[in-house]
Amino acid sequence: MIGVIPAAGAGERIQPLGCSKELLPVGSRMVDGAERPKAVSEYLVERMIAAGATQICMVISAEKTDIVRYYAERNYAAEIFYVVQRQPLGLCDALFRAAPFARQHDQVLIGLPDTIWFPENAYLPALAPSGAECNLVLFPVDDPAAFDAVICDELGYVQEVVVKKQDAGSHWIWGAVTVRGQAFHRLKLLWESRHRADKYLGELLNAFIAAGNPVRGKFSGESYMDVGTLEGYHNAQDYLRAKARSLRAA
Repeated sequence: MIGVIPAAGAGERIQPLGCSKELLPVGSRMVDGAERPKAVSEYLVERMIAAGATQICMVISAEKTDIVRYYAERNYAAEIFYVVQRQPLGLCDALFRAAPFARQHDQVLIGLPDTIWFPENAYLPALAPSGAECNLVLFPVDDPAAFDAVICDELGYVQEVVVKKQDAGSHWIWGAVTVRGQAFHRLKLLWESRHRADKYLGELLNAFIAAGNPVRGKFSGESYMDVGTLEGYHNAQDYLRAKARSLRAA
């Protein structure tokens, strides 16, 4: 199993920063008995490893050497390696930079490195047999217009992904994805056949569904925070502090 993390974006919504947005400190972790800041992208790395990923491919831009340095100084139960996206050509282009490696794996995990979500094991229901090679991990949010909202039928099959629109018709968004390696390759071929015009994954998923490929939504998420904005950053800090206080009280 491999995790694919698109981390090449400039993070314009939260600039200026002194580091890549994926290294923005949010919450903390324990290191040799001492509390230390935790990079936002570590939450996703940990969730992918907990779900069974043995490799993680981070897609970065040439300027983001600080990400390589940060993760090189830490030990993880998965091999982390890097692919460069030379130009900022959208999420689909970034994801498919990992295609030569992902095709060799039975399962591919996809997530966004500037988000934090709970529960930590939300990937697992999407890895269970479902009748679909692609499964979307869904989370409830207050403002679905800022994300890709997902509309499912009564059996959980995705009917449409509504990409960043008002009146989306659903308050559930995809926050993570599991897809079979061969299906990931087919997604790439479909994207190429569409002249690589799809920048957003939701647009490509709609075409994938229209071509007869079932996609299922898994309502396993409870909370989802986008740390790519200053408001989201503050919300995540408040949420994690409250969660830590609750655990200490228990």
